Amino acid sequence: MYSFSEEAIISGDIAAIWRVATDVPSWPAWDPHEEKSRIDGPFEPGTTGYVKPKGAPGGPFTITEVERERMWASQAGIPFGKFCGVNRYEPVGDGKVKVSKHIEIHGPFAPIFRLIWERAIRADLQRTFAALEVEAARRG
Repeated sequence: MYSFSEEAIISGDIAAIWRVATDVPSWPAWDPHEEKSRIDGPFEPGTTGYVKPKGAPGGPFTITEVERERMWASQAGIPFGKFCGVNRYEPVGDGKVKVSKHIEIHGPFAPIFRLIWERAIRADLQRTFAALEVEAARRG
């Protein structure tokens, strides 16, 4: 297993940021990392969905944990292992929110994943955080 994280401080209201971040069907409209996405039920643990990142294969995911306006986690299968992500949203005062994503790759595919996708994912996460700020402000 290996893991990596990215974080940023963005401006906005935590409730608006949460609404945008958990509106799975809208991800491709504002998130430069996502090409397709859907959710097959309410945004809660056990609900499944599908996501297709740009430049990577798509596949199903399962929401594993949700703390409203604080964090959500998901898990997806990858060859011979799993991809786990934890998304956090922490108000830090003055209309600012620390957003972060922690990713764990489990299984023998981890070194290949790291070599091929980690650098691009790190860069995309910073663009995603910036786009989240803009979309949350747009939706008000």
